[in-house]
This record gives sequence, C-alpha cells and structure tokens, in this order.
Amino acid sequence: MWIVLGIVVLALLWTVLAYNRLVTYRNRAEEGWSQIDVQLRRRYDLIPNLVETVKGYAAHERELFEEVARARSAAIGATGAAEQASAENAITSGLRKLLAVAENYPDLKASANFLALQEELTGTESKIAYARQYYNEQVRLLNTRIQSFPSSVIATLSHFERREFFDIEDSARGPVRVDLGSTTTEP
Repeated sequence: MWIVLGIVVLALLWTVLAYNRLVTYRNRAEEGWSQIDVQLRRRYDLIPNLVETVKGYAAHERELFEEVARARSAAIGATGAAEQASAENAITSGLRKLLAVAENYPDLKASANFLALQEELTGTESKIAYARQYYNEQVRLLNTRIQSFPSSVIATLSHFERREFFDIEDSARGPVRVDLGSTTTEP
C-alpha cells in the first residue's frame, strides 16, 4: 500500500512540476513577444519622423513615402508572429529604399535631425533583433516541452498550444544600415 501511495504521490508531483514548467515557458514566450512589441512600436514611432525629415529634401519621392506609410499601417495592425514578420519585411524594405534616397541628398545626410533619427533607428533595430532572439528561444523551449513525452500529455490535457517563431525573410535579415561615405546601402 505504501508503495502504491508513494507512486501516486510521485506521479502527482511530477504532473504539477510538468504543468508549472509549461506555464513558465508560456509566460516567458509571452514576455518575449511583449518585448518585441515594445521595440516595434518604438520603430513605428520613428518612421513618421524619418519620413518627414527626408520629405523635406526629396518631396518628389511621394510614392516611396506612401509605401512606407502603408507598410507601417499594416505592421501596426498585424496579428500573430507570421503576419507580423511579413509586415516587418515590408517595413524593412521601405526603410532601405528611404535611406537609399537620402544618400542622394548631401544636405540631408549632414542634417543633425536625420543623423539622430538614423542612429535611433539603428539602435531600435538591434533591440528588435535581441528581443526576437529571446522570444524564439522561449518558443523553442515551450514547443519542445509541448511535443516531448511525457510532458506532451500534460500539455494536451491543459490545452497548451505550440507557438510560431518570429522569423523574417533572408533578404530582410540584419539591421537597416547606411554607409554615409558612399552612395549604396548595405544590406
């Protein structure tokens, strides 16, 4: 009888620990997504200022400004990691074009406001990359637990769901950078 009771207690203890570990990983993944969201919002706040600064020098690039604005709006309204990643790819593409246009205007490149915005954007891109790395690590841990036996049993019974990684296309990888000494953008 004591042996059976001991096995039941151990099984119950293991169940509680497995459940708590799944909750911990889920919360860390949510925290990671929250940090990505914070940095993306910061990026979205910088974009109108950057566009307005460039617009003052290159007013004839109206189509490019509209493209960046549309990409920003789509990104703000995106839901889920896959949709957000697609929207971020569009923003990155638009920002690269915008910064490439800025290369054609020496007065703009020398503008203190433009340089400050560009530096802020570069810093934000680095923070987004770090937040994405943290989130993806937590998602990997959570998904591994959800798919691994025997914790998969607890995950199924408790309705834990796998999360999507926050991936971007290879062509959009890396921070937006511009070499102010030349006329080409660096991918």
